Amino acid sequence: MRTGRPKAALVMSPDERRELESLAHRSRSAPTIARRARIVLACAEGRENKTVARRLRMSPVTRV
Repeated sequence: MRTGRPKAALVMSPDERRELESLAHRSRSAPTIARRARIVLACAEGRENKTVARRLRMSPVTRV
């Protein structure tokens, strides 16, 4: 059983998704921007925060 507030769905347009995917995979992007883009994309898939952190190999309390 889940506790706490329900998580609101993260909805983005196809253009927004395309832009984030470009930022996440562009080799010349600043590493922090690419990391943030990967976090947002993973959250848009409906994944839990801990799952996103584990998948991206970062701490759940990472500040970006």
